[in-house]
Amino acid sequence: MAAGTGGTHAAPAQSRASADIVDTAVAAGQFTTLAAALKAAGLVDTLKGSGPFTVFAPTDAAFAALPAGTVENLLKPENKDQLVSILTYHVVPGSVPAATVVTLSEAATVNGDKVDIRTANGEVMVDGAKVTTADVAASNGVIHVIDKVLMPGN
Repeated sequence: MAAGTGGTHAAPAQSRASADIVDTAVAAGQFTTLAAALKAAGLVDTLKGSGPFTVFAPTDAAFAALPAGTVENLLKPENKDQLVSILTYHVVPGSVPAATVVTLSEAATVNGDKVDIRTANGEVMVDGAKVTTADVAASNGVIHVIDKVLMPGN
């Protein structure tokens, strides 16, 4: 094995957040529905922007758990405003790491509503969705993976 020349400051490539939130989510492979929804809502460029943003990102399985036809209906052009409202309800302005999330009882989202945050038995719940993976670093913020799609007003 060759010795590295970076000394103690060298970091493994995967720990560097060189990709933005959208590209990080796409590369993870479990957010294809979210990526399609972001595109349909016209939010890709926003979440590729400088941010920072915190995204509570539902997995494909979370979208699949919605009632039949819900995703297809939301992706229709005539439902763009509703889709934007739902997706921006998953985004908190600023970079909010898990260490901060666990100290909050709520957080204001980009859509103007607040999500409810509860921590119990080592689990963090956001509006009833469990955070399954926290602190996925991106160049313009952080992603916390959740197991449910959040709906404003619920």
